[in-house]
Amino acid sequence: MFQNRAEALALALPAAVFATLVFLLPVAILLSEGFRAGGGWTLSAYTDFFSGTLNRTVFLRSFRLGLEVTAVSAVIGYAAAFAIVNLPAKGKGRMIGLVTLPLMISPVARTYAWIVILGRTGIVNQAITGLGFSAEPLRLLFTETAVFIGLLQLFLPLMILSLISALENMPKDAIPAARVLGANWFQVFWKVVLPLTREGLVIGGTLVFTGSLTAYITPAVLGGSKVLMLETLMYQQVSVANDFVSASVIAFILIVMSFAANILLKRLATARNRR
Repeated sequence: MFQNRAEALALALPAAVFATLVFLLPVAILLSEGFRAGGGWTLSAYTDFFSGTLNRTVFLRSFRLGLEVTAVSAVIGYAAAFAIVNLPAKGKGRMIGLVTLPLMISPVARTYAWIVILGRTGIVNQAITGLGFSAEPLRLLFTETAVFIGLLQLFLPLMILSLISALENMPKDAIPAARVLGANWFQVFWKVVLPLTREGLVIGGTLVFTGSLTAYITPAVLGGSKVLMLETLMYQQVSVANDFVSASVIAFILIVMSFAANILLKRLATARNRR
């Protein structure tokens, strides 16, 4: 397409300069705040952050909820993707449209809908009290369960779409061949489907885990101040405490965890495929 490499680099240079000035440079300045103290470079901000009980609790809660949402979305995603892929072309298109539809709705609206559902006078509590399971409405909002449900509903479509793409690229005769050779359904999934769809699982897992870590609206609305996550804690450090150093530490932790999740998923998928 291009006469030489210099011509291609010259065409890409404006976009690279724009991305550096608008995105990379501000992020680098923000992240550097966590390594500077007293005119020098130090890790004291990170040791101070993890020495606090609240900070450790928020970190572990965010990490655990991210793993839980990713694991559950993978299980549901495989089941939904299998069902959609095996539908006729017309039905498949409609189902993919239904899966994609929530992504077109603002996360704010989707999150506030859960307040109506999980509130003291919501549908869930009305069903619980109406069926006699509890005399009083349960406190479902501002709990880890509410945050988990909100995050799962928010990012599950990304996992389903990633797995649908991976399953459609899988050889059509792979599963029938494994069944003919005597493999049960668990063996078919573990030894055939999972290795052949690992790229979709890596992409979907990365999107769901990273999204769960970095989401702000859903934890802030459904968790409030009782269920702090890293993003809501970072907002408090900036807007309330005016502590940009702690916010920089949290931002760096989120970036490292996101990259580490992607690398770990790729390593696991590669190791599983080699075996």
